[in-house]
Amino acid sequence: MWGGRKIETILGKSLPAGAVGESWELYDFPPGVVDGSPGWISSEVAEGPLAGKTLHELVGEYRRDLLGDVPPVGPQGQFPILIKFLDAREDLSVQVHPDEAYAKANPGAHLKNEAWFVVQADPGSRLLKGLKPGVNRETFAQAIADGSVESKINSIPAKFGDCFYLPSGTVHALGAGILAAEVQTPSDTTYRVFDFNRIDASTGKLRTLHVEQAMKCIDFSAVLPPLSLGPELAKCDQFTIRKVTANRNQTISIAGGEPIIVMIIKGLGEITASGPPIKFTTGDTVLLPAALSGITIRSQADSLWLQVKLGQNPT
Repeated sequence: MWGGRKIETILGKSLPAGAVGESWELYDFPPGVVDGSPGWISSEVAEGPLAGKTLHELVGEYRRDLLGDVPPVGPQGQFPILIKFLDAREDLSVQVHPDEAYAKANPGAHLKNEAWFVVQADPGSRLLKGLKPGVNRETFAQAIADGSVESKINSIPAKFGDCFYLPSGTVHALGAGILAAEVQTPSDTTYRVFDFNRIDASTGKLRTLHVEQAMKCIDFSAVLPPLSLGPELAKCDQFTIRKVTANRNQTISIAGGEPIIVMIIKGLGEITASGPPIKFTTGDTVLLPAALSGITIRSQADSLWLQVKLGQNPT
């Protein structure tokens, strides 16, 4: 209900009719997680000798070559990261995700750390992140009751190139007018505390809130970290994100030996490892398996990409 068309107009992806809020680029979910699906919902390889195979099949057949020392998630062997683009034509709900302790104590809940990289932002765009100084459990509960939640959360201007790390327990909302690349642990456990009193057109009612669960997950002691300005944009146990820029006809080498995800924010070029070059353009996501070495990325236009390394503790 909050999506738009920027995933098509800015990233060049073909979309179905209507509003689209998310484009899942690299994903792997067990049966039942996504809309009650009877089987695994998993990315498909786009080209090469393994074209058509799913990411989950690769985890099962080529686990060591694909992931190296990084273990899959859970007993069913799930790929340990989820990569998306988000298009917020309207504000997303104010929400929070559970930490590891809550997830362990509540079956069905899963840890979710995430980061947003701003790909494009309309003038005046802002997002909400973290509680303002002095806001405690009691004052926030009162704000939920009287509808003043937004006034208790930090409102942060958003512009191209900003990156916001959102550890579990952080109250947040992506703001209207922002197109973002998202890197996250593969969980969709989300507890909404406020939704700007919007009516869901499909039901004619206010969207469901999860106040009781959210209040147990919010970290009221958290201090808002400064915005990252260096090449390392975000880091946690599950992933590290670096920003890489390249001029036209520049070649950048990657040692390999570990799984790396390259998320093309803008640009054009090709990636070469052990076989023919793989061409990329704006909006592409490329998974480089751990077995590869001697990787080179050659830009054919001024380019910017996110380079995501997977952590050794993808809980």
